[in-house]
Amino acid sequence: MTATLPPTEETTVPTDAPLVLPFADPRCQQVELTGGKGASLATMTAEGLPVPPGFVITSAAFEAAVDADALRDAMRAKDVEAARALVAAAHPPRELIEAEYAKLTGLVAVRSSACAEDSAGASYAGQQETFLNTDGLESVLHHVVECWLSFFTDRAVFYRQEKGSLEDVAMAVVVQQMVDSQKSGVMFTVDPVHGRKDRMVVEAARGLGEAVVSGETTPDNYTLSRSGQVKKSKIVDDVRVLDDGECVALAQMGLTLAGLHGQPQDIEWAFDAAGDLYLLQSRPITTI
Repeated sequence: MTATLPPTEETTVPTDAPLVLPFADPRCQQVELTGGKGASLATMTAEGLPVPPGFVITSAAFEAAVDADALRDAMRAKDVEAARALVAAAHPPRELIEAEYAKLTGLVAVRSSACAEDSAGASYAGQQETFLNTDGLESVLHHVVECWLSFFTDRAVFYRQEKGSLEDVAMAVVVQQMVDSQKSGVMFTVDPVHGRKDRMVVEAARGLGEAVVSGETTPDNYTLSRSGQVKKSKIVDDVRVLDDGECVALAQMGLTLAGLHGQPQDIEWAFDAAGDLYLLQSRPITTI
């Protein structure tokens, strides 16, 4: 279910821009609307890959919820407190979010998705907020605003000042059904350290992958051949997190993604209690 912005002179986004888009909607693949994370999830959904269902509150929704001109004026003046006050008072499109949220089951993740992220000259990964295990519409709405606010932390503003533009206020938010992650982590479809394209590198831990991405836990590290054979490993505990079959499944998925997207990929993944593999994010590796 989507809606359009009312035709006003103040908005800087197209008047027909959707405020909420499910992953399956082709428009959800537009980075300017749904950000790097949202567009990636929509693209993988369209490719028939195992992506947990979800939707995106678009950058158009953010512009509709705040006084975008006043917000840009505050950022030009480097008045971050004024910018935060404008964002904190904003209201997401409740009815549209409620309709899409009702299609999901169980807990959800609410993730920021900056529309400028992961360009050639800048990477915004990890700079904005993510809220896991969110339960209930009110919590979702609250966390959407918190994600918006995270675009205006001192760190995020300083980074945009150095790498982008302070007037860049395009921000989307992903709401995605949580995976009951038993094992999760990240995978690089090439070895980014040694530059070897015949090797893949996987970091894996038990539980949620956010701890691996954020550096909160020390993961197992596996160097795999392109067929998924373990060539080298560094195991944290006595028992490996990943068995041989899971390594093969990850390698096959990595090859599929790299082939579909035409370049090496940095992938976030999870295995659930049934042993099924899910994809939570994929972005290009631009350093090889």
